[in-house]
Amino acid sequence: MDVLVAGGSGFIGRALCRVLVDRGHEVTAASRTPDADGLPAAVETAVADVSESDLEELVDGHDAVVNLVALPSHVQSRGQSHEAVHFEGTRHLVAAAERTGVERFVQLSGLGVESGVDTAYFRAKRRAERVVRDADLEWVIYRPSVVFGDGCAFIPFVERISPPLATLLPGGERTWLQPIWVDDLAPMLADGLENDRHIGQCYEIGGPERLTLAETVSRIRGGGTVVPIPMGLAAIAAILVDPIPWVPFGRDQYRVLGLDNTTTDNDVTAFGVSPKSLRTLSAYLADKHR
Repeated sequence: MDVLVAGGSGFIGRALCRVLVDRGHEVTAASRTPDADGLPAAVETAVADVSESDLEELVDGHDAVVNLVALPSHVQSRGQSHEAVHFEGTRHLVAAAERTGVERFVQLSGLGVESGVDTAYFRAKRRAERVVRDADLEWVIYRPSVVFGDGCAFIPFVERISPPLATLLPGGERTWLQPIWVDDLAPMLADGLENDRHIGQCYEIGGPERLTLAETVSRIRGGGTVVPIPMGLAAIAAILVDPIPWVPFGRDQYRVLGLDNTTTDNDVTAFGVSPKSLRTLSAYLADKHR
């Protein structure tokens, strides 16, 4: 199979490309600034900006497209928005795939998309899912919880918001996460390309641990004190700092406090995987700190 991985030189993309090459597929990794570092030598790279509407030349000749292009949920970059990247980018890729005869389209969404939480990230992800579901393509959608591993955005973000000795944390005991290791997720994404029984399915994916945000911060920091902030005070702070682009907390981040970002029935079992066999965030961090 000839596979185009949009966002292929990113964090999850590199892991997926390695799995696809190991399974004998031909792979092209596309991104705005493709970086071959960490990619197998057999992977071709291509320059692509999914915010541009004409992607037919990029997509043409491939049997399948995997859309991993994303901004982290806490990021709103200048010149880019979640709407442009997640919704419009998906719409452009789907249109190009339909016009060029692509058979299968795999979409990486996010756990919590249907939670009712109204943020720019979730709104764009919801709209993107609808585009994929309505497409004349064989589609598979994945909704993972936070994904961790070497080169991820999640652990540096937590380190950024949590000083080593004491962390002021609104909603620390109310926000639940189910982190999944990137090298456990990647084979499941590859299975969605290869196995017809996954067509038309939306999978909610999580790791073996269910942790509060406070527990997550403590593990990543290797200790320290987590000091809860009253939600009313956090709401005021979010409004005040929201216009400041370099502050990683604003009204959208406040809205997800209390979100249960865990699975009801962990769909890793659809891929013949037992949740207990997956790597925990705790084990990963312990190995990194040795």
